[in-house]
Amino acid sequence: MKKILFVGAEAMPFAATGGLGDVMGSLPAALAKEGADVRVILPLYGQVKGEWRAKMKDEAIFNVDLAWRSLYCGIKSLKKDGVVYYFVDNEYYFKRDALYGSFDDGERFAYFSKAVLEALSHLDFYPDVLHAHDWQAALSVVYLNTLYRARAEYENIRSVFTIHNIEYQGQYNFGILGDVFGLGVEHYELMDFGGCINLMKAAIVSADIVSTVSPRYAEEICTPSFGRGLDGILRENRHKLCGILNGIDYKYYNPGRDPVIPVRYNWRTRELKCENKLALQSALGLPARRDVPMMAVITRLVAHKGLDIMTEILSKLVGERDVQLVVLGCGEERFEHYFTELARCFPDKVSVLLKYDRDLAKQIYAACDLFLMPSKSEPCGLSQMIASRYGAIPVVRETGGLYDSIKGYWEEGKRIHGNGFTFAGYSGAELYERVCAALTLWRNEEKRHRLIGKIMRTDFSWSAAARDYLAMYDNI
Repeated sequence: MKKILFVGAEAMPFAATGGLGDVMGSLPAALAKEGADVRVILPLYGQVKGEWRAKMKDEAIFNVDLAWRSLYCGIKSLKKDGVVYYFVDNEYYFKRDALYGSFDDGERFAYFSKAVLEALSHLDFYPDVLHAHDWQAALSVVYLNTLYRARAEYENIRSVFTIHNIEYQGQYNFGILGDVFGLGVEHYELMDFGGCINLMKAAIVSADIVSTVSPRYAEEICTPSFGRGLDGILRENRHKLCGILNGIDYKYYNPGRDPVIPVRYNWRTRELKCENKLALQSALGLPARRDVPMMAVITRLVAHKGLDIMTEILSKLVGERDVQLVVLGCGEERFEHYFTELARCFPDKVSVLLKYDRDLAKQIYAACDLFLMPSKSEPCGLSQMIASRYGAIPVVRETGGLYDSIKGYWEEGKRIHGNGFTFAGYSGAELYERVCAALTLWRNEEKRHRLIGKIMRTDFSWSAAARDYLAMYDNI
């Protein structure tokens, strides 16, 4: 039985802020179903609820040496969906108001990475593959090669480093190489990129395999336009680079059994989806109408999510067409102001909720007819998959995982090709044209019914991805 240890900063349902948490909370269970011994290790944040803490058992207590520090570490565990989850307990580092954003994040996650390697001997669990995710776990791969590889129990552990978003690389001044990270000058070249420490770069060089969360993104980050400065390093390591498209948790995202939506439905009973639209319209104070298409945007309100080209066209689109728009998310002040003003100008057409709420998001997925996701860059994207699962027609830009998951709609006789509406260029004009094309199709009840049936049956589960990951592990 293959033994895999996932190392990452967050995991649903314990503590999460985004897509990384979704992956860490669902991919391990899919791998376990395929017969692997999968375990996950993450920090025990203050945000982990009491209901989970009550199920944990104490596994070990020891000290972690990090540079000149000797630090307390407790390891707790629980089992969920066939996966053992380990939690690194240190309240000084992890009992904070937020998962990230502290002034000492570099030290916090250096401690976490060192604790992971130290915990293996206390747990008597030495994985075949240590699979680290994003910059917060990058040092676990680096420490494995630099500080632990000479130990007999560690010499055969292979490593995978997954880049979920290359925007965040873990960059620090070299003054803390020894004092915080506990690494000597002999590791200067490994850690150096552009005159500063770059944890993601060091993990890319150190890992046996570097993976990303979609095949297209693996290609894109090797170019200057998407590589955020690391494209040269990635091209040098292209021989160990691969992309595997993420999936979504089909238990959690299931319109047929979802407890938070008013009316449950599946692809065979997709006409019931409209009841959720009527319920949301009433809840948001919009006119309750079956015959008006509802568009939705659920995202962080930041430029690279396509908000700049969206704001070019929405006033015209909402002003000229019989549509409704629901926006859920928060972010940059300029975009929050734009949508607030749009809702003020069109109170019967637009509802804006400047927050994020997972249950409300699912209610919007279940209610909306079109889902807009015109990202400038998107490593994988889960929202377009969730929207498809709930029977919304996605309108996306052809980048990263959006390109891999959504293919443009066209018909050949009575045969439907594709599962959404896509465009290639990054422009408001192209977005406007594709949204209008989707609205035209939506007005044709027969075509709409057939396309939504196909969209809802598109397989975005973790099953295929899990098999691809197991094949990747076999290669190392």
